[in-house]
Amino acid sequence: MPEQSPVPERAVVKRVRTRHFQNAKDNGIVITGLTSYDQLTARIFDEAGVDFLLVGDSAGNTVLGYETTVPVTVDELIPFARAVAGAAQRALVIADMPFGSYETSAEEALRTAVRFMKESRVHAVKLEGGVRSADKINRIVGAGIPVMAHIGFTPQSEHGLGGHIIQGRGDQLERLLDDARAIQDAGAFAVVLEMVPAEAARRVTDELRIPTIGVGAGPHVDGQLLVWTDFAGLTTGRVPKFVKQYADLRGTLTDAVSRFRAEVADRTYPGPEHSYE
Repeated sequence: MPEQSPVPERAVVKRVRTRHFQNAKDNGIVITGLTSYDQLTARIFDEAGVDFLLVGDSAGNTVLGYETTVPVTVDELIPFARAVAGAAQRALVIADMPFGSYETSAEEALRTAVRFMKESRVHAVKLEGGVRSADKINRIVGAGIPVMAHIGFTPQSEHGLGGHIIQGRGDQLERLLDDARAIQDAGAFAVVLEMVPAEAARRVTDELRIPTIGVGAGPHVDGQLLVWTDFAGLTTGRVPKFVKQYADLRGTLTDAVSRFRAEVADRTYPGPEHSYE
């Protein structure tokens, strides 16, 4: 957790707003974000001072057991978003708009955003794409709904991009900058840069007025976001290079379950102290 926060007076319970993101960039305060899909983790992360919680379509991988985020639907994500929004007292809660819920038209994008705002009570939405999504962002923002954009590697386009490929190298840098300018002009309050070389992320961050949030984009951005199951050591299989694991919850839970099973098997649990008279 950073020493400073977009919201001063940490002892006072206040809601982080989109204006605090801009204040953070303007004053060199680093923004912190984690994904969350339930009220238990949302409450913990909120109390720890994380500035925003993303109800990501990464729930497809971490909760629903899908291989990618592509199959996730709005109906699946809204209950997760509702749980997180109901638990967070301070953090800004942002919901991902799943693949297939905004690509057809700006009007479709607005309908999806309105559903999230009304049915889950989140504070903002996030969608992927730069130039190709600018008209959708503009339409949603025009209706009074804050939008966080997402460029660089965009997981919903994984198949079109040819897999987990770093974006913004060499000749791709100008396209990345074009995407960044387009989403800023469309009215996004912040942008996620995922799997982008550090120097490319620096170029984008220096050029944009709005904050940049890095996911594997190096240190030269205005904030950092991680999938919570990655940073807590719960993820199995491939863990992205950019992830630092701050805990080994998988190991802790495996040990706890093993001890529970053993104590039940040898009848040391439940003991007298766990039984009613």
